[in-house]
Parts: sequence; C-alpha cells; structure tokens
Amino acid sequence: MQIRIFNDKSDKDMKMKRELEKYEVIERSIIKKYRKTIWTKFVRAVNDYELIKDGDKIMVCISGGKDSMLLAKCMQELYRHGKRNFELEFVVMDPGYNAYNRQVIIDNAEYLNIPIKIFESNIFEVVAEVDETPCYLCARMRRGYLYKYAQSIGCNKIALGHHFDDAIETILMSMLYGGEIKTMMPKLHSTNHPGMELIRPLYLVKEEDIIAWKNTHDLRFIQCACRLTESCLLGDQGGGSKRQEMKNLVKKFRQTNPHIDMNIFRSVHNVNLETIIGYRKDGKDHSFLDEYDKE
Repeated sequence: MQIRIFNDKSDKDMKMKRELEKYEVIERSIIKKYRKTIWTKFVRAVNDYELIKDGDKIMVCISGGKDSMLLAKCMQELYRHGKRNFELEFVVMDPGYNAYNRQVIIDNAEYLNIPIKIFESNIFEVVAEVDETPCYLCARMRRGYLYKYAQSIGCNKIALGHHFDDAIETILMSMLYGGEIKTMMPKLHSTNHPGMELIRPLYLVKEEDIIAWKNTHDLRFIQCACRLTESCLLGDQGGGSKRQEMKNLVKKFRQTNPHIDMNIFRSVHNVNLETIIGYRKDGKDHSFLDEYDKE
C-alpha cells in the first residue's frame, strides 16, 4: 500500500502530489511517529558517547534481525541529514544460514532499500562441533570475522545493533552469574585489530520500541537462524538461556516499577567509588583498604 502526501512549496497555491515508496514510509516513521522513542535516542547516543567522527568509514553489521535492520535505517537517515562527514557500508556476514533464512535477509534489505554486501564464513560448521558454550564461541568468531572484513574494505569502525535492554541485561548477568559489575559499553577499541573500533548507536533505544516499529510496518525478520536453534526462525523467542532469563527478570522489574530499568542503566554511569569495596583496572585489583588509613 502506498501513501499519498502533499509537499508544500514556497508558493502556497502550488502543491505537488507524489506517492511514497513503502521504504520511504518506514523511514519517515522513524523521524516522525517514533521520533521520541527511537530517533531522538539514537541521535543522543551518537552525540553523548561520541560514536561517529568526521572521516569515519563505518561498517554497519546486519544479522537479519529487527535490531540490525533498524540500525541500518537510522544510520542511513543520519547520513542523509547529518552534518558529519563519514561513509557507510552495509554488510551481512553469512555464517552458514540455510537458503531460506539467507533469502529472507536479502528480501528484507531490498524491501527496506538497504544496499547490502554479503560475505561467507563457516562459523556454524565449526560451532556445531562444540559441546560447551557454542553461543559464546559463535559470538567471538563472528566478531573476529567482522573486524577482519571491515579492515579489508577500509572501514575503521563496525556498528552493531545492541540496544538499551541488551545493556541492562548484561549488567544483571554480570552481577548475578559473574560476581562482578560490568556492562556492554557503547563503544570500545578492538584489542586484536589495531585501529578498529566497535560502536553501538542504538544503546539508548529500548527493545519494546524497536518491536513497536517493526509491528507497525508488519515487518518479519529472522531471530537468530543458528543451526543449533532453528526454532528461532522468524520470531520464535525461544528460551532457556541466561539472556532470556534476564529479559524475563527485567520484564518483572518494569511491572513493579517502570523506573527500575533506567536506574539499573544509570547505576553504571554513577559509580560511587567511595562506597566500593574493590575494583579492577588494567588487570590490577584495587581495594578500599589501599586508601583507607591514608590521611
């Protein structure tokens, strides 16, 4: 379905009628209908965390899910109307998708007017032979392949679609299962690929708002498409993972108090070192006792 709009000209008596393409309707909704919940928060993250600088060439990584597809559209919008001088490449790494899932990604990219490049890897084959922590290995291998490919096409940054909920879920997982306080950073330098940086422009955008945007336009994306969890195909949320456990916990928190999620997020922005028993920096442990008896 196409929507007709009128474009006002300086001459009030003159109006031009044209039809918007479906992808233009979707783009327009990001800066209109979802301006407060998506676009403003996206721009704020880019500005507050200094994610993009003049001269950057950024590889936007598209997994085929809702988050990375929205990220691609936001980055396109920023490129068209932003004041920064930067370049974008939209890249899909195929880790071994089945033919159906791969085609879904291609079709969605075409539908949304995202000019993707695809390169292959054998990650799913390797991970399928691993009995313990296959998801952890898959994530690490994906990151390595993405950095390497980004460098090969002259990019100095890769952009991932992690959002607000990913960040607070990571905080909770680290505390409850890791025994430490840490979070998913909005940006970080690669330790194994000098000169490369990872950025997360959707860092302030809540998942519920991404889902609302997706549902508004009746978009259907792949969930994870891993051979080990093919039930994830096209939206099955699955369950059983620690990440899913944290999602359920955050959902309960929000039902108790709608501000708890933001307080979790702010807690890693407002660490009071005077009330911290210990911390680690540059691989070295520090204790409050180090300074306790000093005048």
